[in-house]
Amino acid sequence: MSYEGAIGMRVKDAVVVITGASSGIGRATALLFARKGAAVVLAARREEALQQVAAECEKHGARAIAVPTDVTNAAAVEALGRAAIRHFGRLDVWVNSAAVTGVAPFLEMPLEDFRRILDVNIMGYVHGARTALTYFRSQGTGVLINVSSVLGVVPQPYGHAYTMSKHAVRALSASLRQELHLSEARGIHVCTVLPATIDTPIYQHAANYTGRQVRAIPPVYSPERVAHAIVDLVRTPRREVVVGPGGRGLMLQSHLAPALTERLLARQVDRTHLSRKKPADATSGNLYEPTPGLGSVHGGWHGRRRTATRRLATAAALITAIAVLRRVRR
Repeated sequence: MSYEGAIGMRVKDAVVVITGASSGIGRATALLFARKGAAVVLAARREEALQQVAAECEKHGARAIAVPTDVTNAAAVEALGRAAIRHFGRLDVWVNSAAVTGVAPFLEMPLEDFRRILDVNIMGYVHGARTALTYFRSQGTGVLINVSSVLGVVPQPYGHAYTMSKHAVRALSASLRQELHLSEARGIHVCTVLPATIDTPIYQHAANYTGRQVRAIPPVYSPERVAHAIVDLVRTPRREVVVGPGGRGLMLQSHLAPALTERLLARQVDRTHLSRKKPADATSGNLYEPTPGLGSVHGGWHGRRRTATRRLATAAALITAIAVLRRVRR
């Protein structure tokens, strides 16, 4: 399906379901939709946090309901869709944003944790897509937005399950677009968002078997930046949107010099994603039980943006130059 010139819908008064709405990108997206006048249906495992987000949305004058949901439960996700219809009469936008992660050397990640990450990050999106498309098909319109990651294009070490899941999300979106094209469902759009490193609490909540504290890899961008990209997709649907210049640069590097990019990224992850100074106990993080508390949009990772951005720009220029030289010599 060609998305050039695709016509979306008004955000004001749209009914939007958002999974993973208790923190990070999902929470930032819910608040932005609320400020734009949409009705929001908030889903996550933490009821207390969801109620807090709903109250914040209502302060902006929006209608909001909190529906505690474990996205790995297909029946619960179907009930989430029914709740949207019951309260607001229709369903216009579905944002799949719920995700968990874990870091470990491949042979040291417990298999049950590996499966859990894939279950949440892949099957959770499948459940959301099936529910959303059921309603979209019946009404002939709707926008499904799947939050993937730049890691869905360029893998990194230690986060095997997460990286696999984000590749799968991107593939799911592409397959759905093809199917919609074949059925000429021109009013239904499937969009993928690929954020770079985002300042969310996911790193503090990660399962971790490395013995080292997990940190966000700079450069780090705000969740609000991703939220704006998601809201814009409702107005003007596009196949894929990358959020963050660092992510676009990394994807370009990988295209021009894949082997070199793999080696450089492996070193960067080892040096910046995992602390060399702060040890960490083995933990399954929030894979099975949500983190207590009211949740938050941000994770507090903005301190290293400037230095890391210079390093990234230098690496990008070097890789581009090497790639060009290789092509000239052929």
